[in-house]
Amino acid sequence: MLSIKPKFINNSIFDSKIKSADMEKKEKWLGYLIGPAGALLFNAVLATYLNVYYTDVLKLTSVWGGLFLMIFPLASKIIDAITNVVMGYVIDHTKSKQGKARPYLLLASILIPITGILLFVVPQSNETVEVVWVMISYNLFYSFAYTIYNMSHNLMVPLSTRNSEQRGVLAVFNNVATVMISGIIVALIFPMLILPKLGVDKSSWITMAVILSILAMPLILLEYYHTRERVTEEGGTEEVEKSLSFKTQMKAVFTDRYMFFLLLYFFISTVGTSFKNIALVYYCNYVLGTYNDGITQTMISVLGGIPMGIGIFAVWPLAKKFGKRNVTLVGFIIFAIGSFICYINPTNMVQVLVGQFIKNIGGLPSAYVFMALMADTYDHMEWKHGFRVDGAAMSIYSIITVAVTGACTGLFNMFLARAGYVAPDFINGETVAYIQNASVQHTITFFFVGLEILTSIVVIVLLAFINVEKGLDKKQAEIAARKQQA
Repeated sequence: MLSIKPKFINNSIFDSKIKSADMEKKEKWLGYLIGPAGALLFNAVLATYLNVYYTDVLKLTSVWGGLFLMIFPLASKIIDAITNVVMGYVIDHTKSKQGKARPYLLLASILIPITGILLFVVPQSNETVEVVWVMISYNLFYSFAYTIYNMSHNLMVPLSTRNSEQRGVLAVFNNVATVMISGIIVALIFPMLILPKLGVDKSSWITMAVILSILAMPLILLEYYHTRERVTEEGGTEEVEKSLSFKTQMKAVFTDRYMFFLLLYFFISTVGTSFKNIALVYYCNYVLGTYNDGITQTMISVLGGIPMGIGIFAVWPLAKKFGKRNVTLVGFIIFAIGSFICYINPTNMVQVLVGQFIKNIGGLPSAYVFMALMADTYDHMEWKHGFRVDGAAMSIYSIITVAVTGACTGLFNMFLARAGYVAPDFINGETVAYIQNASVQHTITFFFVGLEILTSIVVIVLLAFINVEKGLDKKQAEIAARKQQA
């Protein structure tokens, strides 16, 4: 069985700055809040605006009769799925002083900036050259660089500590970074101050990409130096895990009820969220407001983001009192109600803003405590099987994270092209946008505010089967006893 021991991480210069057996203050703020901000910011910008760059700046909507922007994201995710499984195997069989997932944050700090810039510096040549460059750069970033970062980053909370309360706090801080980036910078500041200046000027988009890419490197390094894999350091299962095949670990993932339903819930909710994120800019430009008006998307983000800010203080106390699963389930009921309010009158600004506010209140538990719930499931499976499945389970989680986004992008572009979407032009230094027909507007509206009504209902049903928190303290005590005995 492959055992990977990177030589470059055995020197003390690569040691974590976190020395305490308990969670440290700088660990929360630097390792889980500020550190991840660089990569998460760049990824959030790409999730919302990369497709706009492809459709409006590079004007790839009509390539291959409109099929290119549908087929290439879907095909790319086959590669992405393979690399995620490989990365899961690599992580589970990496044994080093620095842990099994954390060392790859170092590699990601170099790869993310390089591949991120390549996404945007598409040469102005013939159509074939542009298409090939887009396909290669897209896969270098998503199937290679971001896969390495995403899996390593997402395993930091489950591997940080066995203490459920401390782990929950780190999960909240970790998700605060995501919410702050997507809810404040990308959805609030970006459309109000940056997007209007970018327009469809390619050089401006490239400059933006270079700045965000360079910013990511020192912040990823900050995350690396201020995180620690205390669970990995416990040891006690190395010989068992070394003898296991990846197939055995994957079988354990898919046959465990809690993990299966948890990943299925994540898949369904990610589908709804991905379509919403892709459609957001188009909805604000062509349904609710006018092209890059700098205010419509900002207003939606402000009313939607306020609950996320409040949730930092409210969610974890509620989760501790009522349970992470229960609070999340009630949240999705509220989420569905908010989505329905938006959908019944999608051109009414006041009604949409009210719906977005309610919707985001409902989304608070899912945003802040999901990774803590997944960490509980990891412990449950270790108790049940006698070995951990961090890499195997995280490979599925990461496939969902990135593959669903690509698949949804392809499908959204297909529906957009078939509905008759007309991309804006850049004439005499000015961006000229066109009014879209009713079919395009209906398509955009469904994917932004309609689909999540359906996905929320499905998730509510799935959450009823995820009662993994019951008896978790006893299971963790048994795990500790086994390790002590071993």
